[in-house]
Amino acid sequence: MSTISQISGINNLYNNPDINNPEKKPANKPEETAINSNDIAAVFTKTPAEETDSAKQIYSVNKMSQEERDELIQKLQADTESRINQMKSLVSKMFTDQAGASATANDDEIWKMFANGDLSTVSEAAKAQAAEDISEDGYFGIKQTSERLFDYASALAGDDPDKMKEMQDAIEQGYKDATETWGKDLPEISQKTLEATNSLFDDYYKAMGIEA
Repeated sequence: MSTISQISGINNLYNNPDINNPEKKPANKPEETAINSNDIAAVFTKTPAEETDSAKQIYSVNKMSQEERDELIQKLQADTESRINQMKSLVSKMFTDQAGASATANDDEIWKMFANGDLSTVSEAAKAQAAEDISEDGYFGIKQTSERLFDYASALAGDDPDKMKEMQDAIEQGYKDATETWGKDLPEISQKTLEATNSLFDDYYKAMGIEA
């Protein structure tokens, strides 16, 4: 779950002296997350040979003892729980970062409390950068943020519809966690981002021919 120190970290991003240089982006740009979607996606990309191996594994599972099956189930459950927790943590951070960018750009009063009590120390260049980040085509804009959330969910779920539903639930919980950390309702941009993300899930379910 996100913490107040995490929120304060966003202030450090926009107070970074480097951001005052229009030719230099902040060193700790939010793209640098602990979870790399490309790495995760690679794990779930199967070659034809691997798919054949998977088919063989089905029969090998049937030959397991009850004890071996129980152990396998526990491992699978732990793996699923780990992925869900990863998703919730990532979502919470992403929405908190987005809210921080929005608050910096708009001089939100709640941000003053987290930004060491004085938002006036944030430079005009920093505010301009934050405004760019939350713009329609910005890194924290609705389109890019919702697409990243959906892509992360797809990578973690491995294109399994049931797991996708679990990831969608994890996104909802991550949003609630971010709201709790923020201390009040997240900015409108975050609310619309969640709606846009759910729309991507709806499109996915329709394409798969299943009910949401």
